Amino acid sequence: MKTVSQLLQGKGGSVLSVTPESNVFEALKLMAEKNVGALLVMNGDAMRGIMSERDYARKVILLGKSSHELAVRDIMSDKVVSVTPKQTVDDCMALMTGRRIRHLPVLDNGRVVGVLSIGDLVKAVIEEQQQTIQQLESYIHS
Repeated sequence: MKTVSQLLQGKGGSVLSVTPESNVFEALKLMAEKNVGALLVMNGDAMRGIMSERDYARKVILLGKSSHELAVRDIMSDKVVSVTPKQTVDDCMALMTGRRIRHLPVLDNGRVVGVLSIGDLVKAVIEEQQQTIQQLESYIHS
């Protein structure tokens, strides 16, 4: 089973973020431009939270507020579940399923080194299954 570190090597460790003071509308524009469902909320190197499409839908749209007038700190989730580079894809899948979350920041000694989405994990599982199938087919044919 692949580790988080191996996934980040293949994916790259770039992390998209905004500050707590950032405007929600501008954060949404960045999410749309980069085709991502969440942004880390950072103060320098310190992670303060995460802002997701779900936060926007539940804390802005459903409450009739304006994304032009709100700061990210007003809607972000500040209790962020994270993983370390040594954890496995299975660990991450269990955590995401159990907590009903779609994004996991990766912290190495308290420093953000990447973010994994549920899509990243599903892709890794499918690749691993395809490798197993190829090995079994090769074994059967030999």
